[in-house]
Amino acid sequence: MKLPPRDLLLNGYMAALVAVDGRVVVARRLRGERFAKPVYVIAIGKAAEAMTLGAREVLGSKIADAFIVTRNPSTSLPWPVHAGGHPLPDERSLQAGHALVAFIENLPVDAAVLVLLSGGASALVELLPDRIALDDLRRVNEWRLASGLDIAAMNAVRRHLSLLKGGRMAALLAPREVLGLVISDVPGDDLRWIGSGPLSPIGSDEGLPAGLPAFIHELLKYAPAHEQRDASNWNIRMEIVARNEDARRAAAEWAESHGIRAVAEPALITGDAAAAGQRLARALLESPRGVMHVWGGETTVRLPARPGRGGRAQHLALSAALTLAGHDGVYLLAAGSDGSDGPGEDAGALVDGATVARGELHAGRAEEALARADAGVFLE
Repeated sequence: MKLPPRDLLLNGYMAALVAVDGRVVVARRLRGERFAKPVYVIAIGKAAEAMTLGAREVLGSKIADAFIVTRNPSTSLPWPVHAGGHPLPDERSLQAGHALVAFIENLPVDAAVLVLLSGGASALVELLPDRIALDDLRRVNEWRLASGLDIAAMNAVRRHLSLLKGGRMAALLAPREVLGLVISDVPGDDLRWIGSGPLSPIGSDEGLPAGLPAFIHELLKYAPAHEQRDASNWNIRMEIVARNEDARRAAAEWAESHGIRAVAEPALITGDAAAAGQRLARALLESPRGVMHVWGGETTVRLPARPGRGGRAQHLALSAALTLAGHDGVYLLAAGSDGSDGPGEDAGALVDGATVARGELHAGRAEEALARADAGVFLE
């Protein structure tokens, strides 16, 4: 039986989420790994609990202890799960940073360590130099969220200011044997930008973005030195176990298996979310009917002084809805590959040619909602 278009998109999205599910991908990878000694787990990110469950599924009692930090702890793991702030770091993020350092310091020097990283790790755990306060860090993060910079530029700043990012956690773990399994949430899958690279040192060619405000330059005076470290005693292997490409391919394969022609688009979506929404909507209008296109990437939003509700996927979706307005039979779903979009609980949004007309019955003009970065309220 042929599914309605909305169900097709939602089921394709669920297939994509399963393909990059932390429990699934970690368990699959570890089935081929042999640890000669007890394993200590460090899991940081929005998928930290799922990834730890995957490790436990395979390693079982071989896990000697675990340190876990995530956004909203929910599972009944046998180890404490710390909550951190996201998308803005908060006091819990700093508490988690101090607890992480204490956990590492108490590890046997010959321990085997499994580090599990996923999206959100940059904000969820942090440790700062003495002269940089939480308010300073929050101001930096508020600026970067409003700046429209891409993830690489944003995380470059974080890497320089942090006592954990930019490979500094790797230095704390040395000389222990470390296996890092990573779910990539950044275009290009560059390990330096995933979680701001706690196991990836700052290189001599790694600069900062141009146009930083004066207050950030002032904070950088107190940043830890990032001279080239002697990494001769580092024993680290890093592997990406899930990426955006895997999610796109899974969604397309699900559609094809249900008789729908599907195209997993190779080009990543980057740049301004509103402009990307317009481009994708135009591409759909020009496409033959009955074809599912699957895009992926990382967009940006330049936030106003008092932004409303909704993340980048919802912002993109509302912009697309404006271009699709009045066109029947064309649908677009924009959602986070980790099941969340922005600071709220929504995963994203599904829009069509009547979305704007429906929304304006109760939420005012769509263009004004977009300007306020309030797509979540308009699309509710």
